[in-house]
Amino acid sequence: MYGFEALTFNIHGGYLEAIVRGHRSGLLTAADYNNLCQCETLDDIKMHLSATEYGPYLQNDEYKHMLCQATEPLSTPRVLHYSLAVAQNMRELIDWYVDTPLAPYFSECITSEDLDDMNIEIMRNTLYKAYLEDFNRNFGGATAEIMSDLLAFEADRRAVNITINSIGTELTRDDRKKLYSNFGLLYPYGHEELAVCEDLDQVRGVMEKYPPYQSIFSRLSYGESQLLDKEFYEER
Repeated sequence: MYGFEALTFNIHGGYLEAIVRGHRSGLLTAADYNNLCQCETLDDIKMHLSATEYGPYLQNDEYKHMLCQATEPLSTPRVLHYSLAVAQNMRELIDWYVDTPLAPYFSECITSEDLDDMNIEIMRNTLYKAYLEDFNRNFGGATAEIMSDLLAFEADRRAVNITINSIGTELTRDDRKKLYSNFGLLYPYGHEELAVCEDLDQVRGVMEKYPPYQSIFSRLSYGESQLLDKEFYEER
């Protein structure tokens, strides 16, 4: 199925795969979640998580270790995902890109004028789009066979989230559409319909036309969007 590529997988990916598989035993338990529900402040959450397997992640130590072990082409997406997730303002985001493999993403889709005018969330989604499209283009062989469906699902998930989160904001339909990735099951006709949606029920109407996503929205009540990320995660 995957040719001879699996013969050399352990050279670059074996150690990281072992780390990821090992983390499965450290997933939060029902008791942990119950305790988190009782937390009233961010400090309470951090204090509880520090006693679990997630403690090292609070200091970014474990994540940085995995980044150091990653090789191209997977290392660049990991760095991009990490930087976009932790950056809280333009300056932090810019500092991440100096002398890193991520500079092309920044220079290709962000202009100097954008640094003053662009909302951090719009910039975040603009860079994510560039990253996903590049990620999707540059894989071949067994990696593409495994990753293509996952990337398409992620592109579609982000298109839905961008649509819902921009409803009722100043973001225009054209600007919304520019944030959608140029691939995935929804591309291009689903994007055309999502771009003009004005409420969650209209989004539901679009997504129910695509069989792989019908089950996700069938589990949601009309007008309910809070559980959408959870449903997407379980479907993935």
